[in-house]
Amino acid sequence: MLSIIIPTLNEEDYLPRLLASIAMQKFSDYEIIIADAGSTDATLEIAKKYTSIVTKGGLPGRARNNGAKVAKGELFFFLDADTVLSEDFLQKSLDEFASRKLSMASFCLHPYPEKKLSYFLMNTFYNKTVLLLENIWPYYAMGGLIKRDVFEKLKGFDETITLAEDMDLARRSRKFGAFGIIRSVELYFSDRRFVKEGWVFLGVKYFLCGLHDIFLGPIRSNIFNYKFNHYKNKK
Repeated sequence: MLSIIIPTLNEEDYLPRLLASIAMQKFSDYEIIIADAGSTDATLEIAKKYTSIVTKGGLPGRARNNGAKVAKGELFFFLDADTVLSEDFLQKSLDEFASRKLSMASFCLHPYPEKKLSYFLMNTFYNKTVLLLENIWPYYAMGGLIKRDVFEKLKGFDETITLAEDMDLARRSRKFGAFGIIRSVELYFSDRRFVKEGWVFLGVKYFLCGLHDIFLGPIRSNIFNYKFNHYKNKK
C-alpha cells in the first residue's frame, strides 16, 4: 500500500484539485492522510470527502512525521496541498521507483497555471539542476516518495529545521539506498509562491537557502522568515 501524506492549513482553494487528481488515478492501492494544523476554512470538510484519516499537523516537517505515524503503507508519498497529479502519475512513478531500485525519489516540477515564462524558468533553473545533481546533492521539493523502513531509520523529518527539511531528508536518505529524480512524470504545483513574492526574489531566496545548507548546514533559525500558509490568498 502507498500512504499519501498531505500537510494542510486553510487549503480549501487548492486541496480539492489535488484530491480529485488522486481519485482519478488508475492505481488505487493507497490511503490518504491529512495532517492538519488547525484549519478554520473548509479544508477538513473537503478532506473528509476523500479520506477518514485526519491527524494533527503543524509546520510541514512535524505534520509529515505525524502523518507517517498513522500510515499503514510500505511506501510514503509526501505531497504539498497545492500540487496536482497528472494522468497515471502514481503508477508511472511507482514503476520507475521499483525498476531503478530507489529508496527515495523526488520529481521535476511543472508550475500551473500554464505560462511559458514560468515553466521556462522552472525548467531551466530547477529541473535541470536537480537532474544534474541527482547523484551528488539530492533535491526534494513539493513531493517525495520514500520507503517506510528508510524513513523510520532516518527518524523522519528533522523538526528543528525551519526551512528545507525536505532537502535534508533527501540528503540523509542516501545512507540507506539510492536517491533519484523520477523522469517518467512531472509534478504540477501552484505558482502562488512566485506570484506573491516574485520569481527573482524567491529564486534568490532558495539559492541562498541552498548555499546555507551546503556550507553552513541545515537552517535552524528564522533567517529566511518562513511562514506556513503564507500564500493562501493567491490562486
